[in-house]
Amino acid sequence: MTRDRDYFKSFCKISKAFGTTVGEEDLLRLIVESAIESMDAKAACLFLRDERQNLFVPTAQAGLSDNYLHADPLKARKIVAALEKEGFLAFPDVASDPRLEHREAKTAEGIASLLTVPVKVKDCTIGVLSLYTATRRDFTPDEIEFLQALADQGGIAIDNNRLHRRMQKNAMLFLDLAAGINSTLDIKQILRNLTVNIANNLGLKGVLIRLLDEDTGRLELVASHGLSDAFLEIGSATDTQTATRALEGETMVISDATTDERIRFKDAMKKEGIASIIVTPIRARDKVIGVMRLYSDIRREFSPDLMLMIEALAHQGGMAIQNASMYLALQEDKKSLEEDIWSHRSWF
Repeated sequence: MTRDRDYFKSFCKISKAFGTTVGEEDLLRLIVESAIESMDAKAACLFLRDERQNLFVPTAQAGLSDNYLHADPLKARKIVAALEKEGFLAFPDVASDPRLEHREAKTAEGIASLLTVPVKVKDCTIGVLSLYTATRRDFTPDEIEFLQALADQGGIAIDNNRLHRRMQKNAMLFLDLAAGINSTLDIKQILRNLTVNIANNLGLKGVLIRLLDEDTGRLELVASHGLSDAFLEIGSATDTQTATRALEGETMVISDATTDERIRFKDAMKKEGIASIIVTPIRARDKVIGVMRLYSDIRREFSPDLMLMIEALAHQGGMAIQNASMYLALQEDKKSLEEDIWSHRSWF
């Protein structure tokens, strides 16, 4: 009962600390240090998923030497698969357990036992938390449950931290776009800046914007970033499923551009190195006037807040086009009015 109360107090203390830690580096260090302190362990290491490589890499650790040899990231995928199935992996004797790599290195490091649990956010494994002990330990159900709870709490804290940083980045993106709209009436320059800023801030391979030419019925390219000329030549048709639905006002997410039936030019996508796509309409008032496409070179899951951000940016682009068009129309009306007034003056 005493140990249970200690775990409860530790968990309350850790949860409070997670909620007040701002920097991601500090948060990750807090997770591993909390695991060591709460479970009287030698060391701990947090591995986080690298989406670009689809690997789990050591991101924060404490109690291990700098040259400690972790498991090969490719082989670590099998460990993650087993973790997702079992919920944890316990290795009471690392020196003799055949499931482990580099057993001699672990023994030399002073590691006797190892407990590993997944770090999850909304049923998705974003990392792995490993706990190392200096003496042989048969981990009890309470210890396993506590480390699982700690990993879950850490996953929530990491997700909230990432969301906070995304919101800050999104706010800056909106400010940059607003500043660009206010600084020039060159609509092509505004849209070029928009494609560059979105690609760079959201870590995308490329972004393009096409506007609908009502006379020809084609989607004409007006701005792009990060895409080859050969790839840009294939996208002006409006009869593809993605273009048709976007022009009807629907935002579409294509998780795998090389296999999705909605994609006509799969070979071109593969050649260009495109894995996932977002297609969203560009509106001016209540009318769809074009399409913005965002391309990722890795398979990605796009969060609801990011999708909302993308749709808002496309809407801002449409407003910029509308404002510039209205200004040009007013300039033309002004010129016509001046010419009309001058012709009347000539009568006197």
